[in-house]
Amino acid sequence: MLFTSIKKQVDTLNFSAISENRKLILQPLIDFIQDKINQQKEIKLNFICTHNSRRSHLSQVWAQTLAQYYTITNIVCYSGGTEATAMYPMVVKTLKQSGFNIKIKEESANPIYQIEYAKNIAPIICFSKTYDDAYNPQSKFAAILTCSNADENCPFIAGAERRIPITFEDPKEFDDSPLQEAKYLERSLQIATELKYVFSQIKK
Repeated sequence: MLFTSIKKQVDTLNFSAISENRKLILQPLIDFIQDKINQQKEIKLNFICTHNSRRSHLSQVWAQTLAQYYTITNIVCYSGGTEATAMYPMVVKTLKQSGFNIKIKEESANPIYQIEYAKNIAPIICFSKTYDDAYNPQSKFAAILTCSNADENCPFIAGAERRIPITFEDPKEFDDSPLQEAKYLERSLQIATELKYVFSQIKK
């Protein structure tokens, strides 16, 4: 069961903000998940962005959370980049605002975080890594490109069954500005809303 504060946040997410064109962009991800469920196979989603520091982590965390919200099991969500950096601290703060319980499992220049979102369910492990890191799936996964730079610079992703561009604007543009906190939350909730729509379309 999702933490109460997260469930309340998810309950408020409204699909009316999603344009018809955007729904077309999301459809291949819906199709991939539905196909795996129809075949009773494990669903592996790898969200990929250049530095694996912001949008890909937000997508990984919200996708895993929303799968639980819709009781879609046998799914594991991952994230990676074309290079490894670190999960940006503002992403941690933003997720905490939505009710996630976040602990540092291993402190370093690239910390490993445990992100708890539900009772009696293993936390999501987040740290920056390349998309083909040994921690990530090596075959039979969907590669979801969350930034245009990663989409352009990853013409081939080994092991991916499907390559699905679903790009989001980078909240990094507002770093160290008065709008930073609001813009990170805005991007996080956009990602959550669109992924809620994706999972809402799945027939079990």
